[in-house]
Amino acid sequence: MIIAVLAVAVCAGGVTYAGLYFYKVAIFRAPKMFIASTPKAKVKMKEEPPTAGASWGEGQQWIAAQQIRELELTSDDGLKLRGYWIPSERAGGRTAIIAHGYSGKAKDMGAYAKLYHDKLGFNVLLPDARGHGQSEGSYIGFGWHERLDYVKWIRRVVEETGDDAQIVLHGVSMGGATVLMTSGEELPPQVKAIVSDCAYTSVAAELSYQLKRMYRLPAFPFLQAASLVSRIKAGYSFREASALRQVRRSKVPILFIHGDADTFVPYFMLDQLYEASRGPKERMAVRGAGHGLAYGTDKAGYIGQVGEFVARYTKQSP
Repeated sequence: MIIAVLAVAVCAGGVTYAGLYFYKVAIFRAPKMFIASTPKAKVKMKEEPPTAGASWGEGQQWIAAQQIRELELTSDDGLKLRGYWIPSERAGGRTAIIAHGYSGKAKDMGAYAKLYHDKLGFNVLLPDARGHGQSEGSYIGFGWHERLDYVKWIRRVVEETGDDAQIVLHGVSMGGATVLMTSGEELPPQVKAIVSDCAYTSVAAELSYQLKRMYRLPAFPFLQAASLVSRIKAGYSFREASALRQVRRSKVPILFIHGDADTFVPYFMLDQLYEASRGPKERMAVRGAGHGLAYGTDKAGYIGQVGEFVARYTKQSP
């Protein structure tokens, strides 16, 4: 009997330790070096972070040449969030809010900002997500708490440009999931379209996939333990953080993009998200593109389809 009790205690302690460990690895704000050190996730970090892709090269140079005005707002839970505003004389009330990926920062998204600003003539807002860049926060919300932050950024853009504003949300990786999670909220009519590039269906599904892929571990009981720690320390569970559930509620037109060679956020999630979406929708599968690399793999096709999609739902005011 004593041996059985001790065995249970040891197992419970091990699972608790694992939950705390995986929370620290995935959720707690800290450099995420495991992305680069995991064999199947290796990328050239100086050139192509998995959260940013092609925006790291040409976009970095473009961002450095812009006159940027810093914006700040306070989240519903009291965090100071930082954003970067790049106006366009051709905007006519149109603005793209661009969401960066996991462990990235706003200015990583320069190539996407350049697309909207130079090619399409939009104002651009680049927010640092909570727990990233210059924004406050001790944890990563994987898009769930960020969705409410984005509702506030949307309102801030309307304040900047007026009630005739036309807003497009565009996100990559965690940013793609963020804009999808935002889509299910009660959004103002100024939000006209959403572009989601290589998003995951839910935090639970993505972390389950990564537990198996990176650690050769089953989801149960490790995911549940880490989710409980996240609930206590960060205020959300992995199951509730679902882009899949949010797109079922959304009425905003959505363009879903994914590279068919993506092994970080699996390509099959594109089908699941697309099928769940009940509003106007399109999909773009980029042949041979890894995670976050759809733009760099087929730049002309990416710019063309995004441009056509956005033009269908926005127009330049006189």
